[in-house]
Amino acid sequence: MGWILGDKFDTVYPHKGSIKVLWETKWRFACQKSVYPFHDGNIEDFEPVFAQLIANNTNDALSDAYTLAFLPAAESLEQRASDALESGDTQRASEFLLRAAAVYRISRFPYVGPTDKGLKRDAFERQKKVYLAATSFWTPRIQEHSIPYTHRTSNEASHIPIYVRIPERATADRVIPCVLIMTGLDGYRPDNSQRTDEIIKRGWAVVICEIPGTADSPADPVDPASPDRLLDSVLEYMASRTEIDMSKIIVWGLSAGGFYAVRAAHTHRSRLLGCIAHGPGIHHFLDPGWLSRVEDHEYPFPILAAWAKKYGYDDPEEFRQKAQEKFSLIRTGVVNQPSCRLLLVNGMNDGITPIEDCLTLFNHGSPKEGRFYPGLPHMGYPDSLSAAYKWLEDVMGQS
Repeated sequence: MGWILGDKFDTVYPHKGSIKVLWETKWRFACQKSVYPFHDGNIEDFEPVFAQLIANNTNDALSDAYTLAFLPAAESLEQRASDALESGDTQRASEFLLRAAAVYRISRFPYVGPTDKGLKRDAFERQKKVYLAATSFWTPRIQEHSIPYTHRTSNEASHIPIYVRIPERATADRVIPCVLIMTGLDGYRPDNSQRTDEIIKRGWAVVICEIPGTADSPADPVDPASPDRLLDSVLEYMASRTEIDMSKIIVWGLSAGGFYAVRAAHTHRSRLLGCIAHGPGIHHFLDPGWLSRVEDHEYPFPILAAWAKKYGYDDPEEFRQKAQEKFSLIRTGVVNQPSCRLLLVNGMNDGITPIEDCLTLFNHGSPKEGRFYPGLPHMGYPDSLSAAYKWLEDVMGQS
């Protein structure tokens, strides 16, 4: 089929296979502006690391050499945080720890799975530790909870790790709305500081949960129904929190998490006020033809193997040929059901999940809402965030 992406579909983007071009044309700017994926980061921490990677011609992010290059910078920031704590400066300590977490995040790109071991898993464990240490000085702080996976099957782990941040004013007598963030392929629980700040600033609670096949999620990636069991369990925990108004729950799915937000809008429509699917794939992103060229587009590193593993495939080619039939929300009929309010947000030039996936949803199930940004790539950053927050305000206020 012809893609709305047009000629870019057959284009190999300049940064592919070159850490030098990636840094100089994309990531340096992102780091300077503290935008995805460099939230909480500082360019002075990253510039020397990328200079070393470029000098050593280290272009393979899957290699240990790539990850190892970042660890001294992260460890140095941890030491600076320790020194700040010794002098009683908790604010500076928190800042250094957040910066260390950002360095660990980039070091463990592009993917860590629930069963993965090795250096990237170690970097992720370090990231979680320093991030929670950093946020322990916040008001309100982010708290980690390991909640029962009450709807699990026998082959799934028993608990779901989540992050929770609740404004101090919330009480059993003054319940508040809550946004449930479902994370993506490479962005996990410790990667949402700016979102939690914005949500808390509006007086709402926030819960962060990882999606099947990524990070620490216990949900079976092979089972298309596992996200429903996962969401049932998380919502049950949220209902046990006396501060949360369960009549005002919105799911916000990010990138690969957008797939699950679309699914939730249909499968859990009676329990949700609304959903935001931000950069979602629902059907065409699993098209074998699309997947034949997705490696060439804006994702910073090779993506197909990670994406396959996230859906439970060891062989990327088997994923390319079979995943659409098994997981597509159109093929499985999920999106033909009614849904709660659902906002679709993305860039029109998305080379990871084609804009066709958002547009085709308007022909299925309930009427949808959408905001799409011409000329912008996957997720439509930075313009798309303001639209998402405005929609959240409107929906929370109208309920």
